[in-house]
Amino acid sequence: MFHRQGPTLLELAEQAFSSVERGYDLLAPKFDYTPFRTPDPVLQAAIEALGPPGSVRDALDVCCGTGAAMRFLRPLARERIVGFDLSQGMLEEAGRRLSGAPGTAALEFVRGDALELPFDAAFDVVTSFGAFGHILEEDEPRLVRGIARALRPGGRFLFVTGHPPSRLHPGFWMAKGFNAAMRVRNALWSPPFVMYYLTFLVPRARALLEAEGLTVEVRDGILPPPFTPLATVIATKR
Repeated sequence: MFHRQGPTLLELAEQAFSSVERGYDLLAPKFDYTPFRTPDPVLQAAIEALGPPGSVRDALDVCCGTGAAMRFLRPLARERIVGFDLSQGMLEEAGRRLSGAPGTAALEFVRGDALELPFDAAFDVVTSFGAFGHILEEDEPRLVRGIARALRPGGRFLFVTGHPPSRLHPGFWMAKGFNAAMRVRNALWSPPFVMYYLTFLVPRARALLEAEGLTVEVRDGILPPPFTPLATVIATKR
């Protein structure tokens, strides 16, 4: 499950009993050696759906982590790529890992809360990968509102998510069990660590995005195996 250079069980336990920000500061140097990082084939296939190199002016990656998506976004943009994350440790790791990455767009790193994005009509493209489990369901409308505000007219929000799984699938009950354990942990321990599965799935994501005036396109089957059950979503601001 984990690379030999990945975190130990003790390090994961320390993260689990920290806040989200502190937990990812601790995990940052080893994050790319965990299964929590979105795989490169998923990032590449999804971002290629946006168009050829140089086809957008600038882009924002929300909850950028160690900058994996920014590496694929950089050739797409002519001017700048902004990585936005709550964890300073992850941003610093992204800066190190993206040194010398292909492309000419300027790289910027901004620390902040994804629910309080400080951008207005500033980007042609916004992306986010692997971060929706850190957003409580009641906060999802704020996230979508901030992303919609950050886009220029005609701008696109790209992400990957799933369709609601069958209750007969073992993974459904594993996810539900994990979510229940996290709720107990957060009820008994402070600060909370927000991490839940089966969040921001296609039907709810579509409804929230359309409520903010975005046109939603769901593309199935463009990701490589074994990720084909996942959907790539492109929401365009009118």
